[in-house]
Amino acid sequence: MDKTGFPDNFLWGAASAAPQIEGGWNEGGRTPSIWDVAPPKKIKNGEDCHTACDHYHRWREDIALMKEMGLKSYRFSISWSRVIPEEGKVNEEGLRFYSDLVDALLEAGIEPLVTIFHWDLPLWVYKKGGWKSDAVVPLFRNYADTVVDALSDRVTWWMTINEPACFIMNGYLQGAHAPFKKDILSLSRLSRNAMLAHAEAVKAIRQRAKTPPKVGVALSSGAFVPKDETKESVSWARQHSMETGSGLLTNRWWMDPILAGKPVRAYGIFNISEKDAKEICQPLDFVGLNIYTSMNYNEWSSDGQKPEPGLPRNSLGWVIDERVMYWNLRFVYEKYRLPILVTENGVALNDTIALDNRVHDAQRIDFLHRYLGQLKRAIDEGIPVLGYQHWSVMDNFEWAEGYDPRFGLIFTDYATGKRILKDSAMDYRKIIETNGAEI
Repeated sequence: MDKTGFPDNFLWGAASAAPQIEGGWNEGGRTPSIWDVAPPKKIKNGEDCHTACDHYHRWREDIALMKEMGLKSYRFSISWSRVIPEEGKVNEEGLRFYSDLVDALLEAGIEPLVTIFHWDLPLWVYKKGGWKSDAVVPLFRNYADTVVDALSDRVTWWMTINEPACFIMNGYLQGAHAPFKKDILSLSRLSRNAMLAHAEAVKAIRQRAKTPPKVGVALSSGAFVPKDETKESVSWARQHSMETGSGLLTNRWWMDPILAGKPVRAYGIFNISEKDAKEICQPLDFVGLNIYTSMNYNEWSSDGQKPEPGLPRNSLGWVIDERVMYWNLRFVYEKYRLPILVTENGVALNDTIALDNRVHDAQRIDFLHRYLGQLKRAIDEGIPVLGYQHWSVMDNFEWAEGYDPRFGLIFTDYATGKRILKDSAMDYRKIIETNGAEI
């Protein structure tokens, strides 16, 4: 470890997801996902992800911009329906797209970090029952086998699924994300199948990878920031972050089975049995954490608190409190003792092109330095953090929020497809070049 606190091999990078950037929704043999058929009234401004950033056609240009930013790594996801457009059929053209992408990343000196599933369930799988059906588990295993066979001669870093808490809870509890259902009585079955699919993907990677793999999962996470650093305040924050209240559904419900093989029961309708938990818990090399905002101000929870007027927020209204980075990393590592990769962290802003044709996003630069400072504190205290993937590499389709929130280091002009490196992209380049010396 060098004097800055960041390891010499730290995975400085940025992240994306296939349905949020690719477009080409009905090209190259791909069939629709549940997001491609979302009713217009469910997406802000009646928008859709059919074109998104048109990365499917402009990926070479995008990789050139990543290289210009100095990225050491790039986390992206595979579109299941681009690879398996219907049951029993492998789409070689879809596989070739990802194979060419991996080759180009490696040629640019950028390590590919592959997420096998990031929310875009194929419509054909959904029609067979989707996550509610036990049949989804072998279907997911077949998909994972196909991807691993095609890419594992060049890909080392793998994440099985992204944020099951979000695509299950938002999709089937709140009804705010595809498939826009409210089916609370099925949450236990839905969660179980998603976790068992994760387990099968881990086994696929372990059994079939052609080069020694690094295997993990990307989980949405969060933590309460203690009001001070007294033993009592920290103990309260740890308990509510990892065990009860908000922490039960956000962290423990998913982490105990996946990371520790422990059963979870809650509210009389959630149940991951001891038998299932043992099957779900497959050996992992790291856990990926997607960290954005603290739990302190959860309006939907009983253990949250009323926010003070004037707290800094992003354009989605999320409170900005960089201390959550440190406490989230600390609480998760204390409990599960796995190396951590920060798989997402970023800020939504209302970025615009200025009169000088540049994008001056000073607040994002400030955000970066604040959160990375807390990340450095965690590393300095001995928490093994493998890397940081900024969300997102470019402005993109933000699910039910459409295209208004801009998280990217690269500005996307959706009308023309033009890309512009924001000021934050150049600042991030300096951070990477110095391995965080200025943090």
